[in-house]
Amino acid sequence: MKYSILIFIFMFSSFLNAQEIEKDEKPNPINNEIITQKESKKLEKEKKKAEKAQKKAEKKQKKAEKALKQQLKAQSRLEKATKKLENAQKKYEKLKRKDKLSPQDDTKWLKKLEGYQKDVDKAKKKV
Repeated sequence: MKYSILIFIFMFSSFLNAQEIEKDEKPNPINNEIITQKESKKLEKEKKKAEKAQKKAEKKQKKAEKALKQQLKAQSRLEKATKKLENAQKKYEKLKRKDKLSPQDDTKWLKKLEGYQKDVDKAKKKV
């Protein structure tokens, strides 16, 4: 009787070992599908994150380019306004030295120069 119990235990344990070996050799297809679905979802999330980060970087770069363009444009406006003011001042001084300005022309020139000066001041604020 003792031997029969030992034989039964031995056979049962070998049967369990055989089942474990079969499980290792033949993985469950349902588990693989779940794992691959999880991996694919994870990869999709990572891909979306990467795309989002790329869009964010592109948007930041466009913003920087736009700011640079505005800065260059403001600098150009300042240079043009300064040049206009200088040319107008030279012309005014030249006419004044030659006494070719009437009192009315003098006030017109002063208003003109004042307007040019305001343009320069606005351009300086934007730079």
